[in-house]
Amino acid sequence: MFLQNRRVTVPAAAFAAAALLLAASCSSGDATSKEAVTAQGGGPLAPRFEVDPLWPKPLPNHWIMGPVIGVDVDAEDNVWIVHRGASLDPKETYPSWDPPASDCCFAAPPVLVFNPEGELIRHWGGPGEGYDWPSSNHGVDVDHKGNVWIGGNGKGQRPADSALPHDESMMGGGDVHDSFILKFTADGKFLMQLGKPFTGTGSNDLENFKLPAKTLVDPKTNELYVADGYGNRRVIVLDADTGAYKRHWGAYGNKPDDTQMPAYKPGEPAPQQFRTPVHAVTLADDGLLYVCDRTNDRIQVFTTDGKFVKETWVEPDTLGDGSTFDVALSRDPGQKYLYVADGSNQKVHVLDRETLEPLTTFGDGGRQPGQFYAVHSIATDSAGNVYTTETYHGRRLQKFVYKGEAPAPAKDQGTVWPAR
Repeated sequence: MFLQNRRVTVPAAAFAAAALLLAASCSSGDATSKEAVTAQGGGPLAPRFEVDPLWPKPLPNHWIMGPVIGVDVDAEDNVWIVHRGASLDPKETYPSWDPPASDCCFAAPPVLVFNPEGELIRHWGGPGEGYDWPSSNHGVDVDHKGNVWIGGNGKGQRPADSALPHDESMMGGGDVHDSFILKFTADGKFLMQLGKPFTGTGSNDLENFKLPAKTLVDPKTNELYVADGYGNRRVIVLDADTGAYKRHWGAYGNKPDDTQMPAYKPGEPAPQQFRTPVHAVTLADDGLLYVCDRTNDRIQVFTTDGKFVKETWVEPDTLGDGSTFDVALSRDPGQKYLYVADGSNQKVHVLDRETLEPLTTFGDGGRQPGQFYAVHSIATDSAGNVYTTETYHGRRLQKFVYKGEAPAPAKDQGTVWPAR
């Protein structure tokens, strides 16, 4: 039997007491560690963040973004995103009408790159010679060699009028266009396509994918890990240079089974297969792989050879699109924390990576800086800052500035607005 991790409830008074104790120790020069303060009855030690409402800087050329469905940070701390400009409403792109209806606005190129100051420094993407472009691009990964990987979750050759529903029967049935992954240089030069449109046959097809959601490359082995995806129920691993198949697995390390599952029901016995979508993969420095089983509201942890280690549920009563959209790692040497983007409950969960216990959350539903509508993807830079993107009509990239560690001021912090 697989046991669900339980939430740790910390009284609000304890959070407040911890903050006062920490302030007193800092002002008096006391050498008491933050860990000791927490041990004296305060809230759990956790990283603190404030949203930067002025980051990134405005785009040029009357460009606007559609749903932003991927983010990564490269070795120079440049922030990469991929978005779906073709999903913008017609009245948002009046100049594309025939004749043009106004001077503004235009869909920005699909791939946008910002430097640490928030300035746009690179842009490219879209259909080109020698490869198929996804009808609904999904996820972006910049590997240790500087190459860029992009997947997709579009069923047809043209973008869908609306987002894919969460109903499994609608996710990946039949042939789908986005059965492939693309590899480019940092400047957008095409390098390789793995898989072909309308060819994926299921979770044990070793040649093609089915609506792959996110990738990563292990710098130690040069292996490509794929969260596959919206149509399949697996993690698949390939050689990042040749595309040669290495291995694949489903939930608990089982062989994937594509039998359609009923809708998720909170409190049910732990499903022995992933539900669609298998939405994200993230690899820690110690070799543990974190997989987002989104509509099961859970994260499963594996070794790199597919051996199951442990799991946790995040907001396990969440229905619809599920809670575990993406997961990122803190940048301290031990990578103590997991950051889970929850696009249904409109927040980022902070978990203790060793125990998988929840520590605190930040964010809330809304349109102001520090709030979310369908937070979808998450990444961190070398300074510990967090970057998030929002899909559907959220359509933005946000930066949350790392402010160090302290006892969490609340279980749910809400909007982490800058201190005045």
